[in-house]
Amino acid sequence: MSGRHARQIVLPEVGAEGQARLARAHVLVVGAGGLGSPAIMYLAGAGVGSLTVVDPDVVEASNLHRQPIHAGRVGWGKAESVAAFVAALDPAVEVTPLAERLTPANAAALVAEAQLVLDCADNFAVSYTLSDACMGARVPLISASALAMGGYVGGFCGQAPSLRAVFPDLPDRAGTCATAGILGPVVGTLGTIEAQMALSVLLGLTPSPLGQLVTLAPGLRWGGFRFDGAPEPEGGFRFIDAAEIGPDDFVVDLRDADEAPVPVHPAARRGDADAPPAPPPGARAVIACRSGLRAWRAARILAATHPNQIALIATGETT
Repeated sequence: MSGRHARQIVLPEVGAEGQARLARAHVLVVGAGGLGSPAIMYLAGAGVGSLTVVDPDVVEASNLHRQPIHAGRVGWGKAESVAAFVAALDPAVEVTPLAERLTPANAAALVAEAQLVLDCADNFAVSYTLSDACMGARVPLISASALAMGGYVGGFCGQAPSLRAVFPDLPDRAGTCATAGILGPVVGTLGTIEAQMALSVLLGLTPSPLGQLVTLAPGLRWGGFRFDGAPEPEGGFRFIDAAEIGPDDFVVDLRDADEAPVPVHPAARRGDADAPPAPPPGARAVIACRSGLRAWRAARILAATHPNQIALIATGETT
């Protein structure tokens, strides 16, 4: 047997029919960094026919130790770099590069066009936004997170519980790859598992990776569990876009004037995450910060005394 995909077509789990299914598939990949690089490489290499890649960032030299698909393209937009890489790997794979952030404003439309979603952004606001959109559209979501020497990969939504069912709350504080560091093979391993889970879903293999969490801890200690019966948590804080702020909302921006000279909304008042101002009775509280982590912490405090809806905004790095 010859041909680009001969070695996987010979597998009884794939075959000619499975290969045709992969060629017809459309996968949304959010994030083309350390997790997205191996995931995209192996999805394209397997012959997944169409990839939409969402990433607003630019390739930097400090990325390359864990994002080798961008080699030689420092200064390019990551989404465009992916398109160039995939075109060289397999011109038959169609890539739609989108140099934009994944937000609550565009998530639903992007998810609706996809057969499966890969969350490779390693950003919890993006993860929760994608999980909510995928849950509503019943689209499977493969999501991963990596930090320092460990992380996890899970299969959510579709016919499985959402990410919120496994992670209903967030820690008060969290590190990032910039502050805590990351070893390239760690994030590469988790991104490769994302690709394997995605291919398993697209091929309809059993047992399904949806409803399964795989963990990697320092010292190459593997773990995980199935969560097929996990209940969806009641309530919870949803992320919204700044454009969704209404005239009657009580808006708090947790970024100070040095961090954000222009607040998220003209009516926003500044506040502290550990002592947020109390909204008036009946008003929806909207709390904003850069990553969403401080906003989540403030929302947890407010929820103890404020019975009305609380929404969050993650403004991102640039605002």
